[in-house]
Amino acid sequence: MAANIETMFYTRETPWHGLGTKVLTAPTSKDALELAGLNWKVIQEPIYTEMGETVEGYKANVRDIDRKVLGVVTDRYKVIQNDEAFAFTDELLGDGVSYETAGSLQGGKRVWLLANMPHKYIISGELISPYLVFSNTHDGSGAIKVALTPVRVVCNNTLNLALNTAKRSWTMIHTGDIKQKMQEARDTLFLAEKYMDELGKEFESLKMKSITDKKVMEYIDELLPIEDNATTQQIRNIRRLQEDLKMRYFEAPDLVVLGKNAYRFVNAVSDFATHAEPLRRTSNYKENLFARTMDGNPLIDKAYHIVQSA
Repeated sequence: MAANIETMFYTRETPWHGLGTKVLTAPTSKDALELAGLNWKVIQEPIYTEMGETVEGYKANVRDIDRKVLGVVTDRYKVIQNDEAFAFTDELLGDGVSYETAGSLQGGKRVWLLANMPHKYIISGELISPYLVFSNTHDGSGAIKVALTPVRVVCNNTLNLALNTAKRSWTMIHTGDIKQKMQEARDTLFLAEKYMDELGKEFESLKMKSITDKKVMEYIDELLPIEDNATTQQIRNIRRLQEDLKMRYFEAPDLVVLGKNAYRFVNAVSDFATHAEPLRRTSNYKENLFARTMDGNPLIDKAYHIVQSA
């Protein structure tokens, strides 16, 4: 199993890391919790010195099933249990929610779930399926994050553009009034409809922006530049990536039919960012890929801003 993936499940198609327990249908939250290996609790315990003295102001987050210490946190830190994360998503999305994948990273220090939202959208004549991603840490290293991630179904590409007109994500630290903050998250994510509406308007605008083949080549050079002091190997690597992106724009069957416009280019970059093989697979490559699914991919956003300002 990959270095940072501890437990997980997935449905039907193999996900980004190709690991986990495959199930034929997306389960309910109760079943998903067990399939993902997340049916455990975090308990907070005092910390002592070797002399038996209590370390004031800090506690250890301990996993109950194996007594593993997930992290040391301050007294102000509030735990959000794994089952509370699923309950939050159940309540937020209501009837029809199904879980596509969920799991644990870094030995339980970070957990996530991805739910297929019940409502689908036809935007610019294409089926766009929105997903809700919930990510949490138990070691004190990060915040709770909830985000909407639209996926273009025909090619499974993420299109989570950073729009100025609508918000698609929300973050909460593990201190203060947790219940109130969770309510704020619900209020924010009920605006998913607004984000999808604004995304549809932006897609239509991008489709109206025609771009020539020459301009596409210029955009690719801007996205994947060759530095002045690059070595021969670095130049060769960048050229390979550029050719990959060119192929996705000029030859992908699902994009050719879209015409020569900015929408096609953004989709080609999304396809590249979502599926292209990296030059080097680092130990945390798959975890970083998942993080970009939630936080947004800088390369896709850069492509979007390039064509938007042209």
